[in-house]
Amino acid sequence: MAAHAKLKPQVNNRRDLVLEIAAGFFVRKGFNGTSIRDIATAAGMLPGSLYYHFPSKEALLVAVFEEGVARISAAVDAALAGCPGGAWDRLQAACEAHLAALLEGSDFAHVIVRVIPQDAPGAAEELVKLRNAYETKFAALVAALPMPTDANPSLLRLMLIGALNHVPLWYREGGETPSSLARRFIANLRFAQDCSATRKEETWP
Repeated sequence: MAAHAKLKPQVNNRRDLVLEIAAGFFVRKGFNGTSIRDIATAAGMLPGSLYYHFPSKEALLVAVFEEGVARISAAVDAALAGCPGGAWDRLQAACEAHLAALLEGSDFAHVIVRVIPQDAPGAAEELVKLRNAYETKFAALVAALPMPTDANPSLLRLMLIGALNHVPLWYREGGETPSSLARRFIANLRFAQDCSATRKEETWP
């Protein structure tokens, strides 16, 4: 019984190693550019042995994606728990945590940006569900904002998350920080909203 109990952590550790290696490959080579052999070789395994943990490359992608979503979600939840401020302050805190996870985190977070559901049709439905479940956090934050009645919260959320996810493509260390970028993003949104409200007031009879 004691010997059997010692095996479980080893199995779990091997699975975690496979996930971490797969995340790195998916980020640097993309889903379609990565093979099971690539991942198995880097993990010191035979390709057939990897299927003991994951029945397919799509299943492995879903597991990596799920881990990435869980890490970003945890970061955003922690940021919101420490932010008792108003709606704009809470959205800014969520943006900062999201950016920090992307810019300072592991490959798991980058997989969510690097691999899109269309890259893996066999896993697309599960990837979309994971992504949508995470984005409900931002949907609630945006819905709490004081916005004009004709504003489109869904479009605003999509624009904001799209802008956040694009940051790793142009970001350079030594300049802006996740905190300063989040402040700028929110400041620009508020400025655009204020300008829109002002223009409406000027055109009203």
